[in-house]
Amino acid sequence: MTAVVEKLTAKDFSSDQEVRWCPGCGDYSILKQVQTILPDLGRPKEEFVFISGIGCSSRFPYYMDTFGMHSIHGRANAIATGLKATRPELSVWVISGDGDSMSIGGNHFIHMLRRNPDINLLVFNNQIYGLTKGQYSPTSEQGKVTKSTPMGSIDYPFNPIALSLGADGTFVARTMDRDPKHQQAMIRRAYDHQGTSLVEIYQNCNVFNDGAFEIYTEKSSKKEQTLMMEHGQPLVFGENNDKGIKLDGFKPIIVDLNDSSVNDLWIHDEEDLVKATILSRFYDDPAKGDHFPRPFGVFYVNNHKDTFDKLFNDQMAYAKEKMGKGDLDKLIAGKETWVVN
Repeated sequence: MTAVVEKLTAKDFSSDQEVRWCPGCGDYSILKQVQTILPDLGRPKEEFVFISGIGCSSRFPYYMDTFGMHSIHGRANAIATGLKATRPELSVWVISGDGDSMSIGGNHFIHMLRRNPDINLLVFNNQIYGLTKGQYSPTSEQGKVTKSTPMGSIDYPFNPIALSLGADGTFVARTMDRDPKHQQAMIRRAYDHQGTSLVEIYQNCNVFNDGAFEIYTEKSSKKEQTLMMEHGQPLVFGENNDKGIKLDGFKPIIVDLNDSSVNDLWIHDEEDLVKATILSRFYDDPAKGDHFPRPFGVFYVNNHKDTFDKLFNDQMAYAKEKMGKGDLDKLIAGKETWVVN
């Protein structure tokens, strides 16, 4: 007999805590979209757990009426992996920022993607340290003038999507705070994926880095500057959908559809890692004079890699069945023991 799950609403996932982000912060939109999605998943709210590190985004668990933990800087991924391994029936979510994930938590970030526990990771990327009042972050662009880089940053920024693909992430996507419908679609796709899902969310910090993603969100420029990817569809963009991208070997080229056929365009394939890697590099390169639209949507999906929590629990079950009760002293000693006379 299947248990009947009470029909929930977004309000059921809202805690009694006052939401205390700066007025106008993009975090409000992300919170709203997550709370909108969860009731449709058909699970009791006691099965959801939100774990965060440190940063503005990391206040998220306080505002969710679910289980959760505000952990330590950069370590949310490690804590979430341990939880999912021991409680695989839970839906585990990690809420992080570009500083929390890409800087102090960078090592945990890449190893969680490599291990592939069934966890949903939402990275709020605002290209700045907001909580500590405006220092440059690992995703800030070169030349960024901040309190910690008064002459402009000389660092090359991290590309979170390329980093995730390089770490063998099995679900890699990008969305933005000011496109609620697209954001909801990406969060839902992330939840449905069996494995670690990474969703980078362009999130505006209207106090310390206002307008960082304006060309991708404003009506006047969005269609020219964004590439909305859909599996099985050609890569088309432009104010009148009059531009497209095709491949010359492995080199992407922008073409005018008034002069070229849509049949010649690159067809997006979410399971093609090589092409996903090319898409992840659609950043302006002034030295080459390139200017590609920024891709949004699902870059890559791998549904054929076992999750860490499955492998972990399968191994534990095998050990229990075949090996019985363990001997800790024997395990520690291993095979390398010496007798000193």
